[in-house]
Amino acid sequence: MTVATDLFDRPLRDLRISVTDRCNFRCTYCMPKEVFGPGYEFLARDQLLTFEEIVSVVRHFVARGVTKVRITGGEPLLRRGIEDLIGLISAVEGVQDLTLTTNASLLGRKAVALAEAGLDRVTVSLDAMDDATFERMNDVGFPVSTVLEAIEAASAAGLGPIKVNAVIKKGVNEHAVLDMARHFRGTGHIVRFIEYMDVGNTNGWRLDDVVPAERMIEAVNREFPLEPIPPNYPGEVANRFRYLDGQGEVGVIASVTQPFCGSCTRARVSAEGSLYTCLFASSGTSLRDVIRSGGDLGQSIDEIWAKRDDRYSEIRSSNTARLSVPVEMSYIGG
Repeated sequence: MTVATDLFDRPLRDLRISVTDRCNFRCTYCMPKEVFGPGYEFLARDQLLTFEEIVSVVRHFVARGVTKVRITGGEPLLRRGIEDLIGLISAVEGVQDLTLTTNASLLGRKAVALAEAGLDRVTVSLDAMDDATFERMNDVGFPVSTVLEAIEAASAAGLGPIKVNAVIKKGVNEHAVLDMARHFRGTGHIVRFIEYMDVGNTNGWRLDDVVPAERMIEAVNREFPLEPIPPNYPGEVANRFRYLDGQGEVGVIASVTQPFCGSCTRARVSAEGSLYTCLFASSGTSLRDVIRSGGDLGQSIDEIWAKRDDRYSEIRSSNTARLSVPVEMSYIGG
């Protein structure tokens, strides 16, 4: 196996694959209803990579250094037969960590089957602990209690440690930081607070809406003293902190105020099979076309990664104006 590196000598270690652009939530920071409404045209089934094509993509990335694969969406549990896909990917030699990000709406009923198929862990999105705020943010009236029940079902099925991601937006759910810290400390689950990011072009992002990660950690630390701890692995996106009383840890993902482009090892494949080398990229390269035309998939991946020079968050930090129109998060996950 040869580890692919880009123009900044960043290795290729993590692959995130979106398996659908559809979602049953309409989160205001990701798929606002006014854009993704009843008339919105989602990808046709034949535009999506088949399971066999996804597995082929995984094999070629693993041959170039990838050890961690994350399944995303949209909402990945909406993809029919997702358990079968998990089984196929888990059988690929070299995949050491197979994870999935979900809004948990279907997780409770699928947790056991996913674990049996070979899924290692899940990350659950939950933006508040009170129904009023959470339902306003998911914009479909989905309650917090169902997410919490799904988290416990996933934990019981062995899909832990479970990470709970919360996107924090100023004036919307800042209070959720302490609420979530209080609820999840001591449970073994890890809350990660995410700065509201300018992903996509439909969420009306403004720098003024960002709650800095430093402020979030300060809020938790005032009630529950914390200390920083090292990353689990090179390139981990979250800054980690543990409670001094031993009741677990929290994390913050600070891509706006503390960019981590220099250690980014992630490639993303969108729902229709395009390879993106940055979460904020405006365009990708179709691996689906390469596969279906009989082209050399490995060579295409090598050429794309070797030319990679993305560092959007570092540039954005010194110039907050949009440098391009990023792809929507619903196509490539988080």
